Amino acid sequence: MHIGIAGNIGSGKTTLTRMLSEHYGWIPKYESVTYNPYLEDYYKDIRRWSFNLEVYFLQQRFKDVLEIAGSSDVIIQDRTIFEGVYIFVANNKAMGNLSDRDYETYMSLFRLMMSLVKAPDLLIYLRSSVPHLVSQIQKRGREYEKSIEIEYLEGLNERYEKWIAEYPGKVLAIDADGLDFQNRPEDFAHITDMIDSELFGLFPQE
Repeated sequence: MHIGIAGNIGSGKTTLTRMLSEHYGWIPKYESVTYNPYLEDYYKDIRRWSFNLEVYFLQQRFKDVLEIAGSSDVIIQDRTIFEGVYIFVANNKAMGNLSDRDYETYMSLFRLMMSLVKAPDLLIYLRSSVPHLVSQIQKRGREYEKSIEIEYLEGLNERYEKWIAEYPGKVLAIDADGLDFQNRPEDFAHITDMIDSELFGLFPQE
């Protein structure tokens, strides 16, 4: 089974992925951020490095999806291949950071990849407001994230909402603003109750 965790920068995807993997005994699959050779350059000059960064993420996520498809384990993935395309690449294209030529090359590669894999069995979406995202980004203090603009986060949030509204598969949307699932056990239990309901039919919601 493939479970994806979706959400904007700073929404808590990686933390939730780790906690759910420990709780359920699932195998975590984390996004390649620490070792991405383009990330720091990207935040310094988004237009120059967008295509390089997005293609790198695409090939990494495709590799992950192939591994997931070939596994009999339950795997929980920190950010899906679809977000890279329909959120981040689409946003960069709209902001003029990707040329038409680069965008078409990227999308052709993506369509070829998707002919070989399928969507997650369950997508968990962490919905967060921009103020909450900014607060979380500031707390973790990553140097390369200090230059992220509010407009950029707003654009990503708008695209996330549109994508989730049109997503054809099973989605569990969680409003993350009022939750501190890392430090409050009752908040984490609230999330696992919702997941149990989706996956196992327990605690059915009215």
